[in-house]
Amino acid sequence: MDFSRFDVLTFDCYGTMIDWETGITAAVAEIARAHGVTVNPAQALTIYGELEPAIEHGEYKSYRTVLERVMRAMAERLGFAATDAECAAFAESVKRWPPFPDSPAALAALHARFKLGVISNVDDDLFAESEKLLGVEFDWVVTAAQVKSYKPSLNNFNRAHERIGVPRERILHVAQSMFHDIVPAKQLGMTVVWVNRRRGRPGSAAPDAQAHPVDSLADPPRREEAGRHGKAHRESFGRDHLGRVGRHRRDLRPPTPDRKST
Repeated sequence: MDFSRFDVLTFDCYGTMIDWETGITAAVAEIARAHGVTVNPAQALTIYGELEPAIEHGEYKSYRTVLERVMRAMAERLGFAATDAECAAFAESVKRWPPFPDSPAALAALHARFKLGVISNVDDDLFAESEKLLGVEFDWVVTAAQVKSYKPSLNNFNRAHERIGVPRERILHVAQSMFHDIVPAKQLGMTVVWVNRRRGRPGSAAPDAQAHPVDSLADPPRREEAGRHGKAHRESFGRDHLGRVGRHRRDLRPPTPDRKST
């Protein structure tokens, strides 16, 4: 992939930069233990994955409200009744969900060469704490709270593009979720990089490139071979690759509107 084509990189946050699976399972386990229930992490994630999009569907409600309702319904499935305080604590736990180990350094290196944006299904105050953990101040932050919809709605992407003000072909979207990000971004004709945090699991759309965590990078010869065969080759945002991107990228500086405006 020719990274000189892009001036802006937009990211999903939770699942891409923030390890939300670890955050979710830890928060659920803590609440369940108070009720004498042991939770299998895989089971908790399966239930969460079923409940969250269903609760987000329909009339917009804050992500904090979504999470509170998810926790209440999840507890029922797991055989206990979560209190109002426990449901609120689960929503609040988003602020402590940890970054993936490779996220802060990769974002810092990328920000030296590109403008960075976030398009995330979250409330502003919750993301503000995640941004601190990631250690980078994004140029644009577009949340569900601001646009009153949740991905995979195209509205989230369209509103982000309006705010960024750069031609869509100059924006590269980077995300882990096929459902929330890759499919809708491709529907809009965007170039996308799939961050394969859950390797080996099938997807429903073809990304333009694939990135793995730093500890599982594909070696350069394999990336070049994949490119010669015209396939979506593996790319990484590790330090070696970032150096190459920086050397070939044109220094275009898009205007930066108020990052917190709606």
